[in-house]
Amino acid sequence: MTGSFWWDLLIGVAGALVPAWLALVVALVLVRPRGGLLREALRLLPDVLRLIRRLAGDETLPRGVRIRLALLLAYLALPIDLVPDFIPVLGYADDAIIVTAVLRGVVLRAGIDAVRAHWPGTDDGFEALARLTGIRASTS
Repeated sequence: MTGSFWWDLLIGVAGALVPAWLALVVALVLVRPRGGLLREALRLLPDVLRLIRRLAGDETLPRGVRIRLALLLAYLALPIDLVPDFIPVLGYADDAIIVTAVLRGVVLRAGIDAVRAHWPGTDDGFEALARLTGIRASTS
């Protein structure tokens, strides 16, 4: 194999990964919380992490939901971010945006009652979580 092969391979991989990464960044921009909700999401992050861990360990939830939550926990534990921190706004908010998007899906699959039963924070915090994810928080 020649050096040309390796350069072609490197260029091909980069040519595939860069557009995929850009598509993910665009998706993050589209699903991000609007206005002051992003600041609220960052404030709630400790309670949300405990919520995710509790939901991921609940064997009464569908397996797909638990797998998504476990993958989310693994992503949050990695030191590498999808969007580097030097990118304004999204750099520091990508974790909160991804958590919000995953929790929306969890509520659709598992239901609001499961999320409410595992919520470790205050009622006001749950109301904020409901606003962030677009879920109905009427269950108390």
